Amino acid sequence: MSGFQGMGRMLILFGVVLVLVGLFLTTAGRLPGGLGRLPGDIHIRRNGFSFYFPLTTCIIISAILSLAAYLFRR
Repeated sequence: MSGFQGMGRMLILFGVVLVLVGLFLTTAGRLPGGLGRLPGDIHIRRNGFSFYFPLTTCIIISAILSLAAYLFRR
């Protein structure tokens, strides 16, 4: 029975994390400076073409998720 309890707790944790990420992404555009419009994010506009790659944003999100994973493992 303990295996199912552990899996249930893990699913609840994943659900909470997904809700928090969803709330963050929903409100990120309203932040001053806006997430996704940071220095280092690549945005190229040409005639009829637009390319956007949020490099700096990806690095920041990766660092935050790595820190959270480290803290949860402890």
